[in-house]
Amino acid sequence: MDTIAKGARGLHLLWDLNWDRLLYIGTITIALLAGAYLGTMF
Repeated sequence: MDTIAKGARGLHLLWDLNWDRLLYIGTITIALLAGAYLGTMF
């Protein structure tokens, strides 16, 4: 049980360190999709 708790804390630490990178990748993906959509309209 102690190993599970330590693992969950480790995953939480990784999430705290990397959430902004995931947001950055998501923003770029949305921008590329929006650009592709607008590119097909014109």
